[in-house]
Amino acid sequence: MSTLLANVDLEAAYGEAEDDFRARNPNSAAAHRAAAEVMPGGNTRTVLHYAPYPLAFAKGEGAHLIDADGHRLVDFLGEYTAGIYGHDNPIIQNAIETAVRDGIVLGGPNLMEARLARAVVDRFPALELVRFTNSGTEANLMAIGSARAFTGRSKVMAMQGGYHGGVLYFAAPSPVNAPFDVTLVPYNDAEAARAAIRKAGDELACVIVEPMMGSGGCIPASAEFLGALREATTETGALLIFDEVMTSRLAPGGRHGALGITPDLLTLGKYLGGGVSFGAFGGRADIMGGFDPRNANAWPHAGTFNNNTMTMTAGLAGLTQLFTPEACLTLNAMGDGFRDRLNQAIAKRGLPMQISGIGSMNTVHFRADPIVRPIVDPVGNRKRDLLHLDMIKSGVYHARRGMMNLSLPMVPADLDVAVAAFEEFLDSRRALLIDG
Repeated sequence: MSTLLANVDLEAAYGEAEDDFRARNPNSAAAHRAAAEVMPGGNTRTVLHYAPYPLAFAKGEGAHLIDADGHRLVDFLGEYTAGIYGHDNPIIQNAIETAVRDGIVLGGPNLMEARLARAVVDRFPALELVRFTNSGTEANLMAIGSARAFTGRSKVMAMQGGYHGGVLYFAAPSPVNAPFDVTLVPYNDAEAARAAIRKAGDELACVIVEPMMGSGGCIPASAEFLGALREATTETGALLIFDEVMTSRLAPGGRHGALGITPDLLTLGKYLGGGVSFGAFGGRADIMGGFDPRNANAWPHAGTFNNNTMTMTAGLAGLTQLFTPEACLTLNAMGDGFRDRLNQAIAKRGLPMQISGIGSMNTVHFRADPIVRPIVDPVGNRKRDLLHLDMIKSGVYHARRGMMNLSLPMVPADLDVAVAAFEEFLDSRRALLIDG
């Protein structure tokens, strides 16, 4: 089959899948139409939109979602890694209910924030001092701002295809990005990064990097690459920022703890708020001391909800009672086994695909060659779109971009459902996956 014909067949298959999706999900269509009357495109969070329209959800139970049309799906999206506790864990629910009963907006320090800060500092080796924000985006903005203030330099270095929040988007030029002077280097290219850092010299304030790209496709950074960043930034006086908003869940001490590479600053978010809005940044005490309000020239850092009681209480309960170091190891071992099963299914059929990731974070790629950085692949992306709709029809919900994340309430039967649905996709769409 020619590439042209294969692509025509792929579009036809996708069109049929979209038609079937519309027929099965009229209530989600109605919800989307109503939303579009008051929000641009019916959307207030870009990543949640996909064609022909996104599923609207009515309820979550454990590791499952119930959509507006009553379909029950196993949730392998996991709120893009934030939903590690599932949807109705009683410990999280009780923590939030306690916070609500005791008063929501107290307008001063509360009794939970220092306890959560202590738990976070004790958990992650890079943290000597920490401050809270409302999201990972805010955390990364504050970390970059801290680096610029501490070094007195202005330039920032990030990775091509990287993502560090809604205004730090480097997969393509974004007109709403924060106006930092940013240089981009290829991910996992130690020599290119080392040369770029040395060239920037005493103008470079910081390098920000995910030790495994999350939004970019669950692409792990090599120890050599991260070591080169650590060496070159130390040499030139720039600060190294690890964005572990997602990857902190991959080991008890985060990915940096597992690798034994300590950044100057660390950013956190997602699950660490117990399912409530959360972000944090911290690191070396000499850097973070710049925010000490007892000092006359302290850097300002405001935010009405930085220490909101619901997040502080739910975050502490989740980290200390549920996502313990032991639970972290168990969940990520389960994720490794899940990824192995999917890759074995691909290998058995001889298909040019693979699942990348570490532990409980995984992404499907429609290519067989080694993946070391994001690439633009329109045909692969269309196959990814088809996979997404086929998996939804089979009762499995994951990210449109192919990301699959595990959560604590998952049981082996949930993984079996996903593996069976994936194998059905491989078999039913085999001709499209081989060609094109």
